[in-house]
Amino acid sequence: MISRRFFLKGSALAMAGAGLVPAWLARAAARTRSRGKVLVVVFQRGAADGLNIVVPYGESRYYSLRPTIHVPRPGSGDDAAVDLDGFFGLHPALSPLKPLYQAKTLAIVESVGSPDPTRSHFDAQDFMESGTPGRRATPDGWLNRALTPKPGNASPLRAVSLGPELPLTLRGANPAVAVANLQSFRLPAPAAASAFASMYDDAGDPALRSAGKETFEAMAIIQRLDQEPGPPDGGAEYPNGPLGQSLRQIARLIKADVGLEVAFAEVGGWDHHINEVGAKATEGQLANVLREFGGSLAAFYADLGPRIEDVTVVTMSEFGRTARENGDRGTDHGHANVMFVIGGGVRGGRVYGDWPGLADGQLFEGRDLALTTDFRDVLAELVVKQLGNPEVGSVFPGYAQPRFRNLLI
Repeated sequence: MISRRFFLKGSALAMAGAGLVPAWLARAAARTRSRGKVLVVVFQRGAADGLNIVVPYGESRYYSLRPTIHVPRPGSGDDAAVDLDGFFGLHPALSPLKPLYQAKTLAIVESVGSPDPTRSHFDAQDFMESGTPGRRATPDGWLNRALTPKPGNASPLRAVSLGPELPLTLRGANPAVAVANLQSFRLPAPAAASAFASMYDDAGDPALRSAGKETFEAMAIIQRLDQEPGPPDGGAEYPNGPLGQSLRQIARLIKADVGLEVAFAEVGGWDHHINEVGAKATEGQLANVLREFGGSLAAFYADLGPRIEDVTVVTMSEFGRTARENGDRGTDHGHANVMFVIGGGVRGGRVYGDWPGLADGQLFEGRDLALTTDFRDVLAELVVKQLGNPEVGSVFPGYAQPRFRNLLI
Protein backbone atom coordinates (compact mmCIF):
# COMPACT_ATOMS: atom_id res chain seq x y z
CA MET A 1 0.00 0.00 0.00
CA ILE A 2 1.49 3.27 -1.10
CA SER A 3 2.14 5.64 1.80
CA ARG A 4 0.36 8.99 1.95
CA ARG A 5 3.65 10.87 2.05
CA PHE A 6 4.93 9.06 -1.03
CA PHE A 7 1.63 9.65 -2.79
CA LEU A 8 1.71 13.39 -2.12
CA LYS A 9 5.29 13.73 -3.34
CA GLY A 10 4.87 11.43 -6.32
CA SER A 11 1.58 12.83 -7.54
CA ALA A 12 2.96 16.34 -7.87
CA LEU A 13 5.70 15.01 -10.16
CA ALA A 14 3.94 12.23 -12.02
CA MET A 15 0.74 13.91 -13.25
CA ALA A 16 0.60 13.67 -17.03
CA GLY A 17 -2.09 12.84 -19.57
CA ALA A 18 -5.10 14.33 -21.26
CA GLY A 19 -8.75 14.95 -20.44
CA LEU A 20 -11.03 17.26 -18.47
CA VAL A 21 -11.08 18.13 -14.77
CA PRO A 22 -13.42 15.71 -12.98
CA ALA A 23 -16.63 17.29 -11.68
CA TRP A 24 -15.77 16.53 -8.05
CA LEU A 25 -12.50 18.44 -8.43
CA ALA A 26 -14.32 21.47 -9.75
CA ARG A 27 -16.72 21.33 -6.81
CA ALA A 28 -13.83 21.02 -4.38
CA ALA A 29 -12.11 24.06 -5.83
CA ALA A 30 -15.18 26.21 -5.28
CA ARG A 31 -16.21 24.84 -1.90
CA THR A 32 -15.94 26.73 1.36
CA ARG A 33 -16.80 25.21 4.71
CA SER A 34 -18.34 26.46 7.90
CA ARG A 35 -16.11 28.38 10.27
CA GLY A 36 -14.87 26.30 13.19
CA LYS A 37 -12.25 26.19 15.91
CA VAL A 38 -8.62 25.52 15.05
CA LEU A 39 -5.70 24.25 17.12
CA VAL A 40 -2.20 25.18 15.91
CA VAL A 41 0.81 23.36 17.37
CA VAL A 42 4.30 24.86 17.07
CA PHE A 43 7.18 22.52 17.92
CA GLN A 44 10.55 24.03 18.90
CA ARG A 45 12.92 21.23 17.88
CA GLY A 46 16.25 21.03 19.65
CA ALA A 47 15.27 21.65 23.30
CA ALA A 48 14.67 25.35 23.86
CA ASP A 49 16.17 27.05 26.93
CA GLY A 50 13.02 27.87 28.87
CA LEU A 51 14.94 29.59 31.67
CA ASN A 52 16.21 32.23 29.25
CA ILE A 53 12.92 32.45 27.35
CA VAL A 54 10.77 33.18 30.40
CA VAL A 55 13.27 34.49 32.92
CA PRO A 56 12.75 33.89 36.67
CA TYR A 57 14.49 37.16 37.46
CA GLY A 58 12.87 37.27 40.89
CA GLU A 59 15.03 34.35 42.02
CA SER A 60 18.64 35.34 42.66
CA ARG A 61 19.76 31.74 42.23
CA TYR A 62 19.10 32.10 38.49
CA TYR A 63 21.91 34.66 38.25
CA SER A 64 24.42 32.64 40.25
CA LEU A 65 23.78 29.57 38.10
CA ARG A 66 24.23 31.59 34.90
CA PRO A 67 26.86 34.26 35.56
CA THR A 68 27.62 34.96 31.87
CA ILE A 69 24.52 33.93 29.90
CA HIS A 70 21.67 35.29 32.05
CA VAL A 71 19.11 37.86 30.95
CA PRO A 72 19.40 41.02 33.11
CA ARG A 73 16.59 42.09 35.40
CA PRO A 74 13.92 44.45 34.00
CA GLY A 75 14.96 48.09 33.94
CA SER A 76 18.69 47.38 33.90
CA GLY A 77 19.42 48.12 30.25
CA ASP A 78 18.33 47.65 26.65
CA ASP A 79 18.90 43.89 26.89
CA ALA A 80 16.90 43.43 30.08
CA ALA A 81 13.98 41.06 30.57
CA VAL A 82 10.49 42.36 29.79
CA ASP A 83 8.60 42.25 33.07
CA LEU A 84 5.46 40.12 33.25
CA ASP A 85 4.38 39.79 36.88
CA GLY A 86 7.14 40.96 39.19
CA PHE A 87 8.90 37.58 39.19
CA PHE A 88 8.99 36.36 35.59
CA GLY A 89 9.99 38.28 32.48
CA LEU A 90 10.22 37.62 28.76
CA HIS A 91 13.52 37.52 26.93
CA PRO A 92 13.88 40.96 25.27
CA ALA A 93 13.72 39.36 21.79
CA LEU A 94 10.14 38.34 22.68
CA SER A 95 8.95 41.89 23.36
CA PRO A 96 6.38 41.62 20.48
CA LEU A 97 4.50 39.15 22.68
CA LYS A 98 4.11 41.49 25.65
CA PRO A 99 0.97 43.16 24.16
CA LEU A 100 -0.65 39.73 23.87
CA TYR A 101 0.14 39.03 27.51
CA GLN A 102 -1.32 42.40 28.49
CA ALA A 103 -4.43 41.69 26.41
CA LYS A 104 -4.79 38.41 28.33
CA THR A 105 -4.57 36.32 25.15
CA LEU A 106 -1.16 34.83 26.01
CA ALA A 107 -0.78 32.37 28.88
CA ILE A 108 2.53 30.87 29.94
CA VAL A 109 2.95 27.48 31.62
CA GLU A 110 6.14 27.03 33.64
CA SER A 111 8.01 23.89 34.73
CA VAL A 112 6.13 21.80 32.18
CA GLY A 113 7.22 18.89 30.03
CA SER A 114 7.46 15.14 29.69
CA PRO A 115 7.78 13.02 32.85
CA ASP A 116 10.16 10.73 31.02
CA PRO A 117 13.73 11.68 32.00
CA THR A 118 15.38 10.95 28.65
CA ARG A 119 17.80 13.53 27.31
CA SER A 120 17.73 12.08 23.81
CA HIS A 121 16.30 14.57 21.33
CA PHE A 122 14.84 11.82 19.15
CA ASP A 123 13.17 9.84 21.93
CA ALA A 124 11.84 12.95 23.68
CA GLN A 125 10.39 14.39 20.48
CA ASP A 126 8.69 11.10 19.66
CA PHE A 127 7.26 10.85 23.18
CA MET A 128 5.75 14.33 22.96
CA GLU A 129 4.46 13.89 19.42
CA SER A 130 2.92 10.51 20.19
CA GLY A 131 1.61 11.69 23.57
CA THR A 132 2.93 8.50 25.19
CA PRO A 133 6.05 9.32 27.26
CA GLY A 134 8.34 6.33 27.69
CA ARG A 135 6.72 4.27 24.92
CA ARG A 136 8.92 3.98 21.86
CA ALA A 137 6.61 1.87 19.71
CA THR A 138 3.56 4.16 19.42
CA PRO A 139 2.84 4.35 15.67
CA ASP A 140 0.50 7.35 15.65
CA GLY A 141 0.33 10.81 17.18
CA TRP A 142 -1.86 12.53 19.77
CA LEU A 143 -2.88 15.30 17.36
CA ASN A 144 -4.24 12.77 14.86
CA ARG A 145 -6.06 10.87 17.60
CA ALA A 146 -7.55 14.14 18.85
CA LEU A 147 -9.60 14.58 15.68
CA THR A 148 -13.19 13.49 16.16
CA PRO A 149 -14.71 11.16 13.54
CA LYS A 150 -16.44 12.90 10.64
CA PRO A 151 -17.34 10.13 8.20
CA GLY A 152 -18.08 11.51 4.74
CA ASN A 153 -18.06 15.12 5.89
CA ALA A 154 -14.45 15.92 6.73
CA SER A 155 -12.46 18.48 4.80
CA PRO A 156 -9.40 17.13 2.98
CA LEU A 157 -7.57 19.98 4.72
CA ARG A 158 -8.81 19.35 8.25
CA ALA A 159 -5.29 18.34 9.40
CA VAL A 160 -2.28 20.02 7.80
CA SER A 161 1.43 20.05 8.54
CA LEU A 162 3.60 22.76 7.01
CA GLY A 163 6.66 20.79 5.99
CA PRO A 164 7.98 18.23 3.51
CA GLU A 165 6.89 15.18 5.53
CA LEU A 166 4.03 14.33 7.82
CA PRO A 167 5.26 14.48 11.46
CA LEU A 168 4.56 11.67 13.90
CA THR A 169 2.00 13.75 15.76
CA LEU A 170 -0.30 13.82 12.67
CA ARG A 171 0.15 10.20 11.60
CA GLY A 172 -2.73 7.87 12.27
CA ALA A 173 -6.18 6.76 11.19
CA ASN A 174 -7.47 10.23 10.33
CA PRO A 175 -6.38 11.68 6.96
CA ALA A 176 -3.75 14.43 7.16
CA VAL A 177 -1.56 16.13 4.59
CA ALA A 178 1.93 17.58 4.59
CA VAL A 179 2.35 20.75 2.55
CA ALA A 180 5.84 22.16 2.15
CA ASN A 181 4.47 25.28 0.48
CA LEU A 182 0.99 26.24 -0.71
CA GLN A 183 2.46 27.52 -3.99
CA SER A 184 3.92 24.13 -4.90
CA PHE A 185 1.09 21.90 -3.62
CA ARG A 186 -1.20 22.34 -6.60
CA LEU A 187 -2.57 20.79 -9.75
CA PRO A 188 -0.16 21.61 -12.58
CA ALA A 189 -2.76 21.34 -15.37
CA PRO A 190 -6.45 20.36 -15.68
CA ALA A 191 -5.70 17.68 -18.24
CA ALA A 192 -3.04 16.04 -16.09
CA ALA A 193 -5.33 16.14 -13.08
CA SER A 194 -8.07 14.26 -14.92
CA ALA A 195 -5.78 11.48 -16.08
CA PHE A 196 -4.15 10.91 -12.73
CA ALA A 197 -7.42 11.18 -10.78
CA SER A 198 -9.01 8.59 -13.06
CA MET A 199 -6.20 6.18 -12.30
CA TYR A 200 -6.97 6.37 -8.59
CA ASP A 201 -10.73 6.22 -9.17
CA ASP A 202 -10.16 2.83 -10.80
CA ALA A 203 -7.92 1.49 -8.02
CA GLY A 204 -9.14 -1.72 -6.42
CA ASP A 205 -8.17 -0.73 -2.89
CA PRO A 206 -10.87 1.49 -1.25
CA ALA A 207 -8.28 3.12 1.01
CA LEU A 208 -6.15 4.05 -1.98
CA ARG A 209 -9.17 5.48 -3.83
CA SER A 210 -10.06 7.54 -0.77
CA ALA A 211 -6.49 8.80 -0.33
CA GLY A 212 -6.30 9.83 -3.96
CA LYS A 213 -9.58 11.72 -3.86
CA GLU A 214 -8.71 13.50 -0.61
CA THR A 215 -5.35 14.58 -1.99
CA PHE A 216 -6.78 15.92 -5.22
CA GLU A 217 -9.48 17.78 -3.35
CA ALA A 218 -6.83 19.35 -1.14
CA MET A 219 -4.83 20.38 -4.21
CA ALA A 220 -7.91 21.90 -5.84
CA ILE A 221 -8.75 23.97 -2.78
CA ILE A 222 -5.18 25.18 -2.42
CA GLN A 223 -5.04 26.10 -6.11
CA ARG A 224 -8.05 28.33 -5.54
CA LEU A 225 -6.18 30.01 -2.70
CA ASP A 226 -3.24 30.66 -5.03
CA GLN A 227 -5.55 32.74 -7.16
CA GLU A 228 -6.44 34.92 -4.17
CA PRO A 229 -3.02 35.82 -2.68
CA GLY A 230 -3.29 39.21 -0.98
CA PRO A 231 -1.07 40.59 1.78
CA PRO A 232 -1.47 39.61 5.44
CA ASP A 233 -4.16 41.46 7.34
CA GLY A 234 -3.85 43.74 10.34
CA GLY A 235 -0.51 45.18 9.24
CA ALA A 236 1.16 41.85 10.07
CA GLU A 237 4.80 41.52 9.04
CA TYR A 238 5.98 37.93 9.13
CA PRO A 239 9.70 37.21 9.52
CA ASN A 240 11.30 35.63 6.46
CA GLY A 241 12.32 32.45 8.32
CA PRO A 242 10.56 29.08 8.00
CA LEU A 243 8.27 29.56 11.01
CA GLY A 244 7.04 32.93 9.80
CA GLN A 245 6.26 31.54 6.36
CA SER A 246 4.54 28.45 7.83
CA LEU A 247 2.30 30.50 10.11
CA ARG A 248 1.47 32.88 7.27
CA GLN A 249 0.23 29.95 5.19
CA ILE A 250 -1.74 28.51 8.10
CA ALA A 251 -3.40 31.91 8.54
CA ARG A 252 -4.42 31.84 4.87
CA LEU A 253 -6.04 28.43 5.30
CA ILE A 254 -7.91 29.57 8.41
CA LYS A 255 -9.24 32.74 6.80
CA ALA A 256 -10.27 30.84 3.65
CA ASP A 257 -12.63 28.57 5.63
CA VAL A 258 -11.31 25.37 4.06
CA GLY A 259 -12.29 23.26 7.07
CA LEU A 260 -8.93 23.33 8.85
CA GLU A 261 -9.13 21.92 12.39
CA VAL A 262 -5.52 21.24 13.38
CA ALA A 263 -2.23 22.53 11.98
CA PHE A 264 1.39 21.80 12.81
CA ALA A 265 4.50 23.91 12.26
CA GLU A 266 8.01 23.59 13.56
CA VAL A 267 11.15 25.63 14.03
CA GLY A 268 14.64 24.30 14.77
CA GLY A 269 17.88 25.79 16.02
CA TRP A 270 17.42 25.56 19.80
CA ASP A 271 20.26 23.19 20.77
CA HIS A 272 22.72 25.74 22.16
CA HIS A 273 25.60 23.91 23.83
CA ILE A 274 28.07 26.64 22.84
CA ASN A 275 27.79 30.45 22.81
CA GLU A 276 24.09 30.57 23.51
CA VAL A 277 24.31 34.28 24.33
CA GLY A 278 26.53 36.98 22.81
CA ALA A 279 28.05 39.97 24.55
CA LYS A 280 24.49 41.00 25.44
CA ALA A 281 21.28 39.04 25.92
CA THR A 282 19.95 40.56 22.70
CA GLU A 283 22.85 39.02 20.76
CA GLY A 284 23.79 35.44 19.95
CA GLN A 285 22.08 32.24 18.84
CA LEU A 286 19.18 32.25 21.27
CA ALA A 287 18.24 35.87 20.58
CA ASN A 288 18.24 35.20 16.85
CA VAL A 289 15.83 32.26 16.97
CA LEU A 290 13.64 34.04 19.53
CA ARG A 291 13.24 37.05 17.24
CA GLU A 292 11.82 34.81 14.54
CA PHE A 293 9.74 32.86 17.07
CA GLY A 294 8.20 35.90 18.77
CA GLY A 295 7.82 37.91 15.57
CA SER A 296 6.09 35.00 13.82
CA LEU A 297 3.60 34.43 16.64
CA ALA A 298 2.83 38.16 16.92
CA ALA A 299 2.33 38.47 13.15
CA PHE A 300 0.04 35.41 13.10
CA TYR A 301 -2.06 36.93 15.87
CA ALA A 302 -2.35 40.27 14.02
CA ASP A 303 -3.04 38.61 10.66
CA LEU A 304 -6.01 36.64 11.99
CA GLY A 305 -7.70 39.68 13.51
CA PRO A 306 -11.15 38.68 14.83
CA ARG A 307 -10.57 35.09 13.74
CA ILE A 308 -8.17 34.65 16.65
CA GLU A 309 -11.30 34.08 18.74
CA ASP A 310 -11.58 30.66 17.07
CA VAL A 311 -7.88 29.78 17.18
CA THR A 312 -5.57 28.50 19.90
CA VAL A 313 -1.81 28.18 19.43
CA VAL A 314 0.35 26.03 21.71
CA THR A 315 4.14 25.89 21.65
CA MET A 316 6.27 23.03 22.93
CA SER A 317 9.83 21.68 22.94
CA GLU A 318 11.09 18.20 23.79
CA PHE A 319 12.82 19.24 27.03
CA GLY A 320 14.56 22.21 28.60
CA ARG A 321 18.21 22.99 29.31
CA THR A 322 20.42 22.64 32.37
CA ALA A 323 19.94 25.26 35.05
CA ARG A 324 23.68 25.88 35.18
CA GLU A 325 25.56 27.23 32.20
CA ASN A 326 28.36 25.00 30.95
CA GLY A 327 31.99 25.87 30.33
CA ASP A 328 31.31 26.94 26.72
CA ARG A 329 28.76 29.66 27.58
CA GLY A 330 25.93 27.37 26.63
CA THR A 331 23.58 24.89 28.26
CA ASP A 332 23.14 21.12 28.00
CA HIS A 333 20.10 18.85 27.79
CA GLY A 334 17.78 19.34 30.74
CA HIS A 335 14.27 18.46 31.87
CA ALA A 336 11.29 20.79 32.48
CA ASN A 337 10.57 23.73 30.19
CA VAL A 338 7.98 26.37 29.29
CA MET A 339 4.93 26.36 26.98
CA PHE A 340 2.98 29.27 25.48
CA VAL A 341 -0.77 29.19 24.82
CA ILE A 342 -2.18 31.98 22.65
CA GLY A 343 -5.71 32.69 21.46
CA GLY A 344 -8.95 34.57 21.90
CA GLY A 345 -10.34 31.95 24.28
CA VAL A 346 -7.23 31.83 26.48
CA ARG A 347 -7.23 32.99 30.11
CA GLY A 348 -4.00 34.84 29.56
CA GLY A 349 -2.05 37.54 31.30
CA ARG A 350 -0.54 35.17 33.84
CA VAL A 351 2.11 32.51 34.35
CA TYR A 352 0.62 29.13 35.24
CA GLY A 353 2.27 26.22 36.99
CA ASP A 354 3.96 25.51 40.30
CA TRP A 355 7.44 27.02 40.38
CA PRO A 356 9.79 24.46 42.00
CA GLY A 357 12.74 26.79 42.64
CA LEU A 358 16.38 26.60 41.59
CA ALA A 359 18.17 25.71 44.83
CA ASP A 360 20.36 22.60 44.69
CA GLY A 361 17.82 20.53 46.58
CA GLN A 362 15.01 21.68 44.26
CA LEU A 363 16.67 20.81 40.96
CA PHE A 364 15.84 17.56 39.18
CA GLU A 365 18.83 15.23 39.60
CA GLY A 366 20.71 18.23 40.99
CA ARG A 367 20.99 19.91 37.59
CA ASP A 368 17.66 20.67 35.86
CA LEU A 369 14.45 22.59 36.42
CA ALA A 370 12.04 20.13 38.04
CA LEU A 371 8.76 19.13 36.41
CA THR A 372 5.52 20.20 38.10
CA THR A 373 3.09 20.05 35.13
CA ASP A 374 2.83 17.16 32.69
CA PHE A 375 2.62 18.43 29.09
CA ARG A 376 -0.41 16.20 28.60
CA ASP A 377 -2.29 18.28 31.17
CA VAL A 378 -1.97 21.29 28.86
CA LEU A 379 -2.68 19.41 25.64
CA ALA A 380 -5.62 17.45 27.05
CA GLU A 381 -7.37 20.67 28.03
CA LEU A 382 -6.94 21.95 24.47
CA VAL A 383 -8.25 18.68 23.06
CA VAL A 384 -11.38 18.84 25.21
CA LYS A 385 -12.15 22.56 25.11
CA GLN A 386 -10.77 23.62 21.72
CA LEU A 387 -11.39 20.51 19.62
CA GLY A 388 -14.46 19.30 21.50
CA ASN A 389 -13.13 15.77 22.04
CA PRO A 390 -13.83 14.50 25.59
CA GLU A 391 -12.14 11.11 25.03
CA VAL A 392 -8.88 12.04 26.72
CA GLY A 393 -8.00 8.43 27.48
CA SER A 394 -8.06 7.61 23.75
CA VAL A 395 -5.96 10.62 22.80
CA PHE A 396 -3.43 10.03 25.60
CA PRO A 397 -3.46 6.29 26.36
CA GLY A 398 -2.77 5.58 30.02
CA TYR A 399 -3.45 9.19 31.03
CA ALA A 400 -7.21 9.46 31.33
CA GLN A 401 -7.33 11.91 34.25
CA PRO A 402 -5.21 14.96 33.41
CA ARG A 403 -5.03 17.96 35.70
CA PHE A 404 -6.37 20.97 33.82
CA ARG A 405 -4.88 24.40 34.55
CA ASN A 406 -8.03 26.20 33.31
CA LEU A 407 -6.07 27.85 30.52
CA LEU A 408 -9.15 28.26 28.30
CA ILE A 409 -12.37 30.07 28.97
